[in-house]
Amino acid sequence: MPGPRGAADDLDLAAVPLPPLPPPGAGTPGEAVPEQSGADAAAPAGEDTASAASPDERDTRGEPEPEPAAPDDPAEPEPEPESGPDACEPAESEPEPHVCGPTGPEPEPDACEPAESGPEPEAPGADRTPADGVPAPASGSVPAPVPGPGPGPAPEPCMSAAPALPHRDLQALLGAWALSVCSAEETAAVEDHLTRCLPCADEAKRLREAVGLLHSDGALDLDATLRSRVVEGCLGRRPARIPIPGWAAPYDAETARLDALLRDIGDADWDAQVRLRWFEKERRTDRWTTVGGVISHLTAVDGLLSAALGLDDPLGGGAPLDPTERTEASWAAGGSPTRAVREPWRAQSHELIRTASFAGRNVAETSVSYGSFALPLQDALVDRAFECWVHGWDIAEAVAYPYPAPSAAHLHLMIDLAARMLPAALAGRRRAGLAGPARDLVVPGEPGRSLHLEIEGHAGGDWYIALDSPAALGTRETAVAQVALDAVEFCRLVAGHISPAEAAAGQEGDREAISDVLFAAASLSRL
Repeated sequence: MPGPRGAADDLDLAAVPLPPLPPPGAGTPGEAVPEQSGADAAAPAGEDTASAASPDERDTRGEPEPEPAAPDDPAEPEPEPESGPDACEPAESEPEPHVCGPTGPEPEPDACEPAESGPEPEAPGADRTPADGVPAPASGSVPAPVPGPGPGPAPEPCMSAAPALPHRDLQALLGAWALSVCSAEETAAVEDHLTRCLPCADEAKRLREAVGLLHSDGALDLDATLRSRVVEGCLGRRPARIPIPGWAAPYDAETARLDALLRDIGDADWDAQVRLRWFEKERRTDRWTTVGGVISHLTAVDGLLSAALGLDDPLGGGAPLDPTERTEASWAAGGSPTRAVREPWRAQSHELIRTASFAGRNVAETSVSYGSFALPLQDALVDRAFECWVHGWDIAEAVAYPYPAPSAAHLHLMIDLAARMLPAALAGRRRAGLAGPARDLVVPGEPGRSLHLEIEGHAGGDWYIALDSPAALGTRETAVAQVALDAVEFCRLVAGHISPAEAAAGQEGDREAISDVLFAAASLSRL
């Protein structure tokens, strides 16, 4: 290892004996004289080419290229350099590619001296450029600061290259890549491979599309109309020997939807608190119960239809007819209902549909008493379908379960029943002093004052509500007011979930008639 190099002013260069120089054109025995670049050849004799180079040139100077071999013909002399102060100066090479980080400890410089002679002092003007490309200061010049990177571990590369994986491994990683669970190196390798392999690119595209379906923001629950569409398609191919009557279809569909909800929820959800809402006189009221309590309520009221068809009443003989009284009796007898109430309710609804289907037209007009009023069986089943949907909606809100509205055809039947019940409800409120007096009494069946009820949407339509008498006929010509409501909004009003003041209605005409009809619609709700 050479010792530390002294400064230029520490050395008496004049006292150093000069070594004998070889004659022009002659080289060191056994060695070839390296060629000089054009810039070095043009430099004056005795001048240090390393000090003449610019700083940029010094930085980009790398290791010398391999020296050319001696010519085969010894008689042919080598070309004599034009000027050469130092025969041992290495030629400039192409710049090395940039490497991130320091290059490490500098290597030992080679001494260009004859092999036969021993170590001699360095000749003036000799090239002092070490292997790291930083030239040493020439004699008599101010030494330039030499950047000396200290020894240490080699730095990390600027960019990690993708690992070289076989095609089989890359194909196996496509699923993980589609799910974005690969490491950075694996991701780089897969994406690089996809640019060159068309079959893998097609498979990766399909996998990414499948992942998009798994992460869809839409609800995964079945469409409310799916069951009815499937049944309709099946019946279109092979009609049922005993079809379900059209007026019983809404009840069949809504009990099936509620049964699917009850099947999906967990045991703990049966104790979730459900808020039941309805409208009494001039205000809205509510009551809290559990999911099991709601199903017990539906079972008790559906028992009215079972009794009308000659089936067993779940409350037994002598039970009250009023829906509210039947519910209170059911809750008092059953204690705290649990999941066990689902099966009796389900069996009862199936029996009702089966009996109505077998009887057909013979039972459509059978009267079903609700205590204070009565409905034919075909209307009573639509009424029970409406209540099943409304209470299914209440349960879904309590357990955070998506529950869309019924199909348009079934919703239209529910709206039609409510519209036909409005004149009687309005007359009842008038008898109780809750509505304005009749203004124009007419003979039953004759046109009288009416309100045009316009329900928007696929389930909607136009109804003309008689205002002064339930027996009067509502017509377009005798309409004194008009109300426009969305189909679901009108059903929420009839169910008592919103008050008449909250109903977003488009109103025109007699304000008193409009208010009376909206309050009559809310009064149709009950526990």
